[in-house]
Amino acid sequence: MAPKYKFAAMSRRAAITAAALMATAAVAGCSQKAGGAAEGDMALGAAEGAKVTVVEYASVTCGHCAVWNQEVWPEFKAKYVDTNKVRFIFREFPTPPQDIAAAGFMLARCAGDDKYFDVVHAIMASQQEWAAGVPPRQSLNRIAQGAGLSATQIETCLNDKEGLAALEKRIRVGLDAGVTGTPAFYVNDQKVIDSSLSGLSAAVDAALAN
Repeated sequence: MAPKYKFAAMSRRAAITAAALMATAAVAGCSQKAGGAAEGDMALGAAEGAKVTVVEYASVTCGHCAVWNQEVWPEFKAKYVDTNKVRFIFREFPTPPQDIAAAGFMLARCAGDDKYFDVVHAIMASQQEWAAGVPPRQSLNRIAQGAGLSATQIETCLNDKEGLAALEKRIRVGLDAGVTGTPAFYVNDQKVIDSSLSGLSAAVDAALAN
């Protein structure tokens, strides 16, 4: 039996906060560049200052994000990230159900930088379990434990006020950049509408050649 932990209190606050922030998206000012550096960025590939930076705003509860992660990410990663041609930045932008998204991102952070992407990708993949009737919280618990977090660490993570405050700041970065939905991709601050491998490749290759 999976251990029980206090999932509700802080994740409810995170959901309320995320929903409130998302509600202001339509009127958010674009005071910050979508692809510029931001506190808490999780990055792969080339070092900071690379010629080309690709930013993805995504949510672990976003179906389209999960599909992109499964169908496009492996080839994109092999072509541009593993070869250090681009600096790839992933930014958290929780979408409904916000409590699950917020909890998932907090657990990914608590798992450690070296396991962050593994946890995020695993949660996205677990959306297939949710569709089959598995409670999302059960999936999050399993993934968090698989990443090495104990039941006590999971509870502590989900009730970490500083961690939640940091997530709230990251949500505001996306809103300030004008992000209204996920997944959203930017190549050197320019939004790319076509998120297919060919669409992103066209934008990246043009930036590399510039």
